[in-house]
Amino acid sequence: MNIEAMDVERTGPERTGLERRVDRYAALADPVRLTTVDLLTLGDVSPVELQRRLDISSSLLAHHLGLLEREGFLTRSRSQADKRRTYLRLRPGAFSGLAPSPALATRRVLFVCSEGSARSVLAAALWRTASAVPAVSAGTHPADQIDPGAISLAGRYGLTLDAAPRALDDVLTAGDLVITVCDAAHEDLDGTGQLHWSVPDPVPAGTAGSFEATFDDLAARIVALTPRVTLSTG
Repeated sequence: MNIEAMDVERTGPERTGLERRVDRYAALADPVRLTTVDLLTLGDVSPVELQRRLDISSSLLAHHLGLLEREGFLTRSRSQADKRRTYLRLRPGAFSGLAPSPALATRRVLFVCSEGSARSVLAAALWRTASAVPAVSAGTHPADQIDPGAISLAGRYGLTLDAAPRALDDVLTAGDLVITVCDAAHEDLDGTGQLHWSVPDPVPAGTAGSFEATFDDLAARIVALTPRVTLSTG
């Protein structure tokens, strides 16, 4: 069964959100359609111009354009000069809904690393600046104190760190969203943490650059995740 046939069969209001995403990805999974969308990100184009550019028949182009229009990627408008001509335009928000969309509801986010002295405390501090969902940190084998490199970096960025490393068993509560931020902690927990970020440990190098790299890695991941995590009231 070809893609076009699958698209025809799956259209209609009965499609689930996931099925609609699959259909929209399928609409892009063709060289002609993907090239068309690429061109429309740069500006408007008429079907005649597009046909010359793609070197395909008008009937085949009509099929591809109809599929892209049906899946919400493009719109058509009449030329204000030559009324017989239309222009294709990329629909505003054409790519919305294509990115991964599952949402997570939790009472608290718990960041875990092995010693709880750098990555997890930095992650929790960063999270608190970006989300209303509370965040704390812990270690599977907590150190005696927060690493000086983490303290120095937090001072540069105005972050408030947890006071000291704490053991995971002393911090974990039911309903926490557990995010391991180091491979050792993830493997200690044997995958029981809900999410895992493989973030390199800045402590062995102990340089400002190593801590900055960790900060950038954590910050990028937190920016991507915070919109998808909501505060649970249950």
